[in-house]
Amino acid sequence: MMPPKTQTRFPNKNQSHRVRPFQQPSGLSAAAPLKQSRTGRRVYRFTRGRYWRNLGLYFCFYSLLGHWLELLYCTLMRLFGIYDPQSLVWDDPFYPFLVYGVAAVLCALVLVPLKEQLVKRCSNKKAALAISFGASVLLCLLLELGMGLLLNQPNHLGEFPLWDNSGLPLNVLEQAWLINDLFLGALATLYVWCIYPQTENCLNRQPHRLVNVLSAVAVAGFLLLCLVKFS
Repeated sequence: MMPPKTQTRFPNKNQSHRVRPFQQPSGLSAAAPLKQSRTGRRVYRFTRGRYWRNLGLYFCFYSLLGHWLELLYCTLMRLFGIYDPQSLVWDDPFYPFLVYGVAAVLCALVLVPLKEQLVKRCSNKKAALAISFGASVLLCLLLELGMGLLLNQPNHLGEFPLWDNSGLPLNVLEQAWLINDLFLGALATLYVWCIYPQTENCLNRQPHRLVNVLSAVAVAGFLLLCLVKFS
């Protein structure tokens, strides 16, 4: 018997030859360039002018919104017998509470990058969310405590000028109150995970010059409001 003929395959003239991409040797890791690119994106975010412009808007907006939310919160606490008629929250709803503006900026600078790292490193989003909530509560407690120690020291009669948490359970150094900080921490977590990224996307989709003009007007109006209220 004759052995079967082996067919020799010749490349088709019409067939395009594909150039295989360069493959990295197995001894080298591809993680380092990826890590550098991620770091570069984080640095690029902090060097963008619109990032700081947006932070200025958040500071102005949440300095007022924070007062209104505290007014609503104090109204609810009044139902449980916790009421301070001398509190500044009842005087003028357009009096800026700058601590909430500072809190919004710190959330963007500290808690948002922390949340992004937690999402990458944690096994599931529930664990990342729980750790993020704990960090938010801690940040709110430190802000309330720091502001109290600086601005809310009692006088010679033992009266606190801004608020009095000395008689409440779970108070911290008679200034911060853990119940407040749990509530504020929940709001901060909602802000970091939902409100902040949606607001950033919305602002960055608008015409750059238009947002710059509106931001300048808003910041100037807020500075004028502060000049009137704080004088």
